Amino acid sequence: MTTVCLRDIHLAFNGNTILDGVNLTIEAGSFCVFIGPSGCGKSTLLRLIAGLETCTHGDILIDGVRVNDVAPAARQIAMVFQNYALYPHMTVRENMEFGLIRQKLPKEVIAQRVAEATRILQLNPLLERKPAALSGGQRQRVAIGRAIVKQPKVFLFDEPLSNLDASLRSQTRIEIAKLHRDLGSASTIYVTHDQTEAMTLADQIVLLRPYSGQGLPSIAQVGRPLDLYHHPANLFAAGFIGSPRMNFLSGYVESASADGVLATVLGQPCRAPVDGSGLKAGEPITIGIRPEHIGVGNGHWQGQVTHIELLGEHSYVHVSMGDGKITLQAKTQLEDLRIGQTLDLHLPPSELHVFRSDGNALRRQSHPSLARAA
Repeated sequence: MTTVCLRDIHLAFNGNTILDGVNLTIEAGSFCVFIGPSGCGKSTLLRLIAGLETCTHGDILIDGVRVNDVAPAARQIAMVFQNYALYPHMTVRENMEFGLIRQKLPKEVIAQRVAEATRILQLNPLLERKPAALSGGQRQRVAIGRAIVKQPKVFLFDEPLSNLDASLRSQTRIEIAKLHRDLGSASTIYVTHDQTEAMTLADQIVLLRPYSGQGLPSIAQVGRPLDLYHHPANLFAAGFIGSPRMNFLSGYVESASADGVLATVLGQPCRAPVDGSGLKAGEPITIGIRPEHIGVGNGHWQGQVTHIELLGEHSYVHVSMGDGKITLQAKTQLEDLRIGQTLDLHLPPSELHVFRSDGNALRRQSHPSLARAA
């Protein structure tokens, strides 16, 4: 199994910083997902690991060996691109064989590896077809098969499902997860902008943010999917992970201790069981809560319904609360809600997140879902 380490990676193009201060260890055999908004450098970071880009400063280590000056072909990695990058004049079989032939491997070894990849990806009926005769999902499986036959130490996936329709993305996502389990020994690094892919595939999520020039490292948070969801480290992570995004309300501290924070938010008292050590009375803070955690009825908060999104099993209700706006998830039927209706809202203290003025989160108590997952 192979560990990938990035040490103090910086990258700039024409004086424009793309990545700044990236320090990361990807454990052997893990499935690591890079996610973040457009322009944050997630695909660029993948290309640095592959050797297709050169960092301005820092070290890239694969299995403890510095590979900054090692050619891509010698890094024992295999990359699956967003656009498949299949040779159009070759059959499926020839596409998978080509790289092995270039390595001058024995014919029997090539045949054995292609047969194994064909079995795993169920490509046998397609072996004599050319890419033009394949669907998008089939082409993606061929691209993955071409990577498998190399028997790499590390698989790199650059948004491999973005060209597929929704149902095919779901199916192929399951196939990739199963492939990672079946292969076992290889580490996988996967780039996506899709939160569903990140949350369902990853052992480890690396959330990247665009360079701001404010001294913040490019990595906003690293952790298990549920860690990022229930315990975001900062406002950026809280606002990016989750759909719809976490609600944010501005307030200020009334009193604080290691056992909790009492704040005023939109003119109402609000208590949160977080470590408020170091906060001072009057200090501005931001309160966060996810849409599914807001209760309707029996609350001292009030808001007016401005819009309703019906999604079948549940609805997203947009509510105006004075100077603030929130979105809540409700199972209430359409006939029970109407635009302009006033709702009593309950914000459970145990579900509140508190962020300091610098954007960093205060430590919360462990969430029950994380305790069950541990």
